[in-house]
Amino acid sequence: MTGWVIGRRQVLAGAGAALAAPVLGRAQGAPIRIGEINSYTAQPAFLQPYRYGWTMAVEQVNAAGGVNGRSLETLHRDDAGKPEDAVRLAGELVNAEKVALLSGGFLSNVGLAIADYANQNRMLYVASEPLTDALVWSRGNRYTFRLRASTYMQSAMLVEEAAKLPAKRWATVAPNYEYGQSAVRWFKELLTRARPDVTFVAEQFPALGRIDAGATVQALAATNPEAIFNVTFGADLTNFVRQGLTRGLFERRRVVSLLTGEPEYLDPLQDEAPENWIVTGYPWDQVNTPEHAAFREAYRRRWNDTPRLGSVVGHDTVMAIAAMLKQTSAVETEAMVDAMAGLKFGSVFGPVEFRAIDHQSTMGAFVGRTVLKNGRGTMADWRYADGRDYLPPDDVVRALRPQS
Repeated sequence: MTGWVIGRRQVLAGAGAALAAPVLGRAQGAPIRIGEINSYTAQPAFLQPYRYGWTMAVEQVNAAGGVNGRSLETLHRDDAGKPEDAVRLAGELVNAEKVALLSGGFLSNVGLAIADYANQNRMLYVASEPLTDALVWSRGNRYTFRLRASTYMQSAMLVEEAAKLPAKRWATVAPNYEYGQSAVRWFKELLTRARPDVTFVAEQFPALGRIDAGATVQALAATNPEAIFNVTFGADLTNFVRQGLTRGLFERRRVVSLLTGEPEYLDPLQDEAPENWIVTGYPWDQVNTPEHAAFREAYRRRWNDTPRLGSVVGHDTVMAIAAMLKQTSAVETEAMVDAMAGLKFGSVFGPVEFRAIDHQSTMGAFVGRTVLKNGRGTMADWRYADGRDYLPPDDVVRALRPQS
């Protein structure tokens, strides 16, 4: 396995330049240019694998002859986790570079900023990762579509397991921005609906990337919860876990945790990874469906590394865009938007559809519990939760989403 250290200079060297994958098939004519914006230097643990998955997918599409005889070309840009930079870069890609569509996005607030730009400027935006429900519901628009299972969907998956626990007193901890606030709101609402005897005794909302883990753990412990819903990720999660273990926060308490089963966040913890947490994640080495096995092997051959969830998200974003382009006779925004609504394509995790009603894809997530194996954290007793089973009915969606 290759080392997982990546420097700022290395990321920036690729993020600001056009990436045109080699064309090995018969693609001819002007390339179809995709403007991809992401927080490469702010969130490298997820976005370097994402970039690898994206690059591999572009290479695969182009090697097969491209789309309608044209190759795909990506212009990557780094927003550094700042919404204002993302909007500025979107403008440059659209107006100066003449890209056909926009894609990418990691942080929810950044994704919302790009979506607003896309709506105002009538440009297709295929959002890869931003999990906020606002992206497809309260602030949804005609031009924005989202690939990954949303905050609501993953919270609903976890509530299904949390409701089985005997715990009645719950506390929550989440980063203080759109994604964290949305996750806590939906988890509380859905769990209370499933278990009316549950009460929430504490909430902690540390600043993203600046958690005071000791104080946060102490505040949670002071309320004596029986279970904890965690939404922190990245370095915040690492600090929270270490302080929680040191101070005994997790002893005799169950933890339900969003995203923690993803290798991007488990790997840095090594043998400090928490055990028996109920999580959403990605057991990459245990999923042996034909689609996933083929992807895993191709990724290993291309990068001499193992896939992370970001790898899947990057790869499938490109494959969704390619599937959409194959259904259009011209690379024109309104035609592409029409093709995205109801689009079905084969993802690494199986068949996925972008629902016409809200532009949310039905990509699911893996739900299981964390265990230590060979000195690292992984998932056990997992299942794949199909996203279509964790979305609200159409009448609820119509009430949540404005006309667009």
